[in-house]
Amino acid sequence: MDLTGLQADVLRISDIYANAHGIDRDRDWALLKLQEELGELTAEHLRLSGRARGVPDAQALGDEAADVLGMLLIYCAGAGIDLEAAMRRKWLKWLEPQTEA
Repeated sequence: MDLTGLQADVLRISDIYANAHGIDRDRDWALLKLQEELGELTAEHLRLSGRARGVPDAQALGDEAADVLGMLLIYCAGAGIDLEAAMRRKWLKWLEPQTEA
């Protein structure tokens, strides 16, 4: 699975969901949803670590992590962010041989 293809699929699913539920995805919607999903991931983490009520569920933790990634992909598409290029620039550069100046 490549990031560009994943992003395209996530955007299609988001379009279907928004149309089915009458959701107006205005300018800040994706960022607010990203924050919401991060909160849900945090809640599952707290349950799994015994610091919150409820039944711990490792699969739910993965599902919430997937929601965070999905919303990040949607946000980046709407904000015009090339996430692959940003990852190469910010993170993957550290895997390249370093030249001394």
